Amino acid sequence: MSGHGSSTGAPLHGTVRIRGGSIVDPRHGRRGEVGEILIADGRVVETLPAGAPSFDAKGLVVMPGGVDLHTHVAGPAIRAARLLCPRGRHAACLPSIDETGRRYARLGYTTLFDAAIASSGARAAHEELDQLPILDKGIFVLAGAHAAAIKAARAGDPPRLAAILAALVEGARAHAIKIVDPGGVAAWREASADDADPAPLLRTFAEAAATLRLPHPLHVHLPGLGRPGNAALTLRCLEALAGTPAHLTHLQFHAYGGRTPRGLRSRAPEIAAWINAHPGPTIDVGQVVFGPAVTVSADAPAQSRLAQATRARRLSLDIESETGLGIVPHDYRAGSLTAAVQWAAGLELMLLVRDPWRLALTTDHPNGGPFFAYPLIIRMLMDRAHREAILAGAHPRAGARTHLAGIAREYTLEEIAIVTRAAPARILGL
Repeated sequence: MSGHGSSTGAPLHGTVRIRGGSIVDPRHGRRGEVGEILIADGRVVETLPAGAPSFDAKGLVVMPGGVDLHTHVAGPAIRAARLLCPRGRHAACLPSIDETGRRYARLGYTTLFDAAIASSGARAAHEELDQLPILDKGIFVLAGAHAAAIKAARAGDPPRLAAILAALVEGARAHAIKIVDPGGVAAWREASADDADPAPLLRTFAEAAATLRLPHPLHVHLPGLGRPGNAALTLRCLEALAGTPAHLTHLQFHAYGGRTPRGLRSRAPEIAAWINAHPGPTIDVGQVVFGPAVTVSADAPAQSRLAQATRARRLSLDIESETGLGIVPHDYRAGSLTAAVQWAAGLELMLLVRDPWRLALTTDHPNGGPFFAYPLIIRMLMDRAHREAILAGAHPRAGARTHLAGIAREYTLEEIAIVTRAAPARILGL
């Protein structure tokens, strides 16, 4: 609920009749008609006693709470990131666990999922999340570089792999399974060659995860993150995953053409066209926001490449038998061609994927930027002139390397409610 109103009686978290607001609730087909919402003990109900307290929402928009299905706010990597960035611009991207909950709540969010927790760190992550106020929360457990899981996947043994994944989910009390470039990360940790073709390995993981019938399908971080020309690999992997339930995360980092960083360009329209033509997979973008960020990822080889390219300080962690983690402070500068292409590619995906029900708004916090930049992204999605003004002020070659200037679509308020609320809730199986 946005804006200011007047209330009488009990506070909003108890029993209340919200009157006179414009209700936008895509899941139930409410598109802005004025009405009332009745809440008792935290749940929407059909009736309340006549004397129930009321909140005057006239002139306001009333929506369900926001749902962030891919963020990083707890666990060993975030704790290490706070140590690496104890103060300054990058530290501002890593608010304390208490402030994280309060800032999400001020944005209208009520639910978040930390998308990358190793099973050995799950207990501590849950304890941290218990300290996060106001919001509901959960975790995805990392599995793609887990020694036993990768061995079963390479052996082509889906039943054995499914049993390992089930044990990881149960032991971590996780909502879903997350894999991060399983062939590449495992090979990097083993100091061996990458799997020649990662696509079959991805499909083996997806098929095994599907047999578990979890609320949320396999959460997939594809190979080749951030590499020029990775769109070709992305399209091959998408073909391998076709027909198998999967959610593809921070997809703009996998939507690039070119052969070198100097030649980087966006191939987001081709990725969006594939998504439009193939019902099933859902995505989030990991939208880049110009300014400071802290890249925190289980894709340790990609983090190593980033640190070498930017000469930034970094921290690497290796969690025995499970995964590697890399932490690199970063700045997305509008004057950088690389950052401008990344920024534009994310917006292109969100504007060109036709069905908003298959899409969730994220920044892959804090990787593409902080979650509290969501209002800035929402404005760019709803206002073509605004985003094109930003493009005009970015690197002078960004317009020629991207397709953003030619996209006329502007999101409606209902579509914003879908990608921030209804779609992520449905994708998560809430």
